Amino acid sequence: MDWNFGDILDAISPVLPPDTPALLHGDRVITWGESTQATNNLARGLIARGAKPGDKIAIYMRNRPEYLLALTAAFKARLTHVNVNYRYTPEEVWYIFDNSDAQAVVYASEFRDAVTEIRPRLPKVQTWIEVSPDGAVAPFAEPFQRLAADGNGGPLDIRRSGEDQFFIYTGGTTGMPKGVMWTHHDLREITLAAQRRLGPVPETLEELAQHHARIGPGMRTLPAPPLMHGTGLLTAMGALLGGGSVVTLEGAAFDAEELLQAVDRYKPQSMAIVGDSFARPILNALNANPGKYDVSSIAAIVSSGVMWSLEVKRGLLEHMPNAVLNDGFSSSEALGMGASVMTKDGEVATAKFTLGERCKVFDENDQEVAPGSGIPGMVAIKGPNPLGYYKDEAKTSRTFRTIGGERYSIPGDWVLVETDGSLTLLGRGNACINTAGEKVFPEEVEEALKTHPSIEDALVVGLPDEKWGQAVTGVVTLAEDAELDEAALRAHVRRTLAGYKTPKRIFVADRPLRAANGKADYPAAKASAEASAAVGEALTA
Repeated sequence: MDWNFGDILDAISPVLPPDTPALLHGDRVITWGESTQATNNLARGLIARGAKPGDKIAIYMRNRPEYLLALTAAFKARLTHVNVNYRYTPEEVWYIFDNSDAQAVVYASEFRDAVTEIRPRLPKVQTWIEVSPDGAVAPFAEPFQRLAADGNGGPLDIRRSGEDQFFIYTGGTTGMPKGVMWTHHDLREITLAAQRRLGPVPETLEELAQHHARIGPGMRTLPAPPLMHGTGLLTAMGALLGGGSVVTLEGAAFDAEELLQAVDRYKPQSMAIVGDSFARPILNALNANPGKYDVSSIAAIVSSGVMWSLEVKRGLLEHMPNAVLNDGFSSSEALGMGASVMTKDGEVATAKFTLGERCKVFDENDQEVAPGSGIPGMVAIKGPNPLGYYKDEAKTSRTFRTIGGERYSIPGDWVLVETDGSLTLLGRGNACINTAGEKVFPEEVEEALKTHPSIEDALVVGLPDEKWGQAVTGVVTLAEDAELDEAALRAHVRRTLAGYKTPKRIFVADRPLRAANGKADYPAAKASAEASAAVGEALTA
């Protein structure tokens, strides 16, 4: 079976009750019937405006139903999705549009000024579509609502391919963002492989339609992180391709109270977060308001991309005792490297994962690491994998390598393989600190810092140092009413980690340490540490 997301949606939408909710956003409820008609109209409108199979469509907005409507229309029109980080400066947004060769752009009116500024330098963009609450759009744009309403809403009569592509632009920690190129078929096969381990699954479009005609709509999911990042986007896609529904939050920034209100109101069965940066505020809100929110509908919470600590998991399970907490070890270019599943009956240590079935761990000489050897290695995952990075052959060749005749994706995640075969995650290699010849992975030091009761969040960076080469340096945010005690924090870290991993200095952050998706902003942490260090030097001069 050659899977295509547009074909899947065409197969399941006719057998779902048309009044079944597909997208829920505050007071807005868009049904499957409404979504199907709107996305068919949008797809036709894009094609009528010159979009051809394989052309890129960039989506520039916060979480809202229009993001997923535009995404679905792209699938149906055989266009390649391009995500855009709405926190970027106009110049960075221009880079994404230009680098991706976007033919069409769908953007929210709040970003009209940025689009107006960069549009003259984007001759390849032929169609600008604006999502505006009052219907008024820029002179060069067309209103999203009109394109979604213009037409009979019927399915498109076009032949699609499993080779149709889907891009995830990933920022990483160095260099400009790169577009990870997935095919529809390969992404679908990764999902089906996981489902097949649980039993038979529909293997054709006909079987899929029969399946949904028999069981009805799929699960309701709430992706808390931005849809413009992989965790939120892939979670939402999974729900829609499974005939389910997606709950999105209205706030411009993550608000745990808003999330809990949405859970209480719409009763999703699953939720996606990004580690402690989302989970800890949720836990704090639950602890502060016992019994205020009904969270009993949550059967599963999925996280990926950032450490999710044991202590926070324990706390959440006190409020959701029947939930399964699935901590995924994945990246945009390597899905399924490992998993850590925790329930109230079975605890798993922080950063401890089970190696994925398609994975091996290799050392720096491409030799497989023996369990229990104590030798750090990089996780490598075999196909299905991305085709590579869009227009970047050098990075493609570094990340997607052939070892022993097998093509692997090796994004640079370092681990220890324990005697029982489990993994202890050390961190991403390009963030590694070299101090006096020793490698220190920031993540393990960060987790040690965050177990101290005075610390709310922490990042660790290397600052230039005459003696050490790089000095391990902590940048922290403090818990409410806490004060910084460097000596106590250093002693706390030294109790669990080797002395050379203990931060030489620890500073309180003077700026946010996390991006909107909850991932670490190491450049910001380093700039904060440098500023604090400079102030300290000036005071002692």
